[in-house]
Amino acid sequence: MSWESVLGSFVLVAASEMGDKTQLLAFSLASRFRKPWVVLGGILVATIANHALASSVGTWVATHVPARVMALILAALFLGFGLWTLKPDTLDDDGGKPPRFGAFLTTVVLFFLAEMGDKTQLATMALAARYQAPVMVTLGTTAGMLVSDGLAVFLGDRLAGRVQMKWVRWVTAGLFFVFGAVSLWTAWKS
Repeated sequence: MSWESVLGSFVLVAASEMGDKTQLLAFSLASRFRKPWVVLGGILVATIANHALASSVGTWVATHVPARVMALILAALFLGFGLWTLKPDTLDDDGGKPPRFGAFLTTVVLFFLAEMGDKTQLATMALAARYQAPVMVTLGTTAGMLVSDGLAVFLGDRLAGRVQMKWVRWVTAGLFFVFGAVSLWTAWKS
């Protein structure tokens, strides 16, 4: 078992999720439904499904693309994610319409869809390609999502005034840049 893949995936996704649209969605759903454990359960199910799919695709791509090309692609992706992280996310309001389904199903569907093409899903693909450990990466990225979104669900109001999202974005972008630099170094070495 590769704990490096779990820890690296956890840290990168937990940090990059801060201020992300899905974290804002977690806060919004928790505020709307007032059922934090149900919302967190929905986040867990949606994230496992989404990130398992993403890490499977990332692993498949890595086995079919030459190592040097893959390292260059990963470097470009991680550097791009770093730049993307510097732009704050927003969440469009739905106009206060009542949800059609309960808290759990609404959370599962909204989170799964919100993660499609999101930087954390794409980062999960890239991490799985890098580590070649889809289960471990899914475990790490899911734990990272739960920690970050759990903060939004349980502590959102209290943390919002104390943590400057600008600094969180800069630290997260720095992590992506480090992963990008390591991938560039790997490509250059091969």
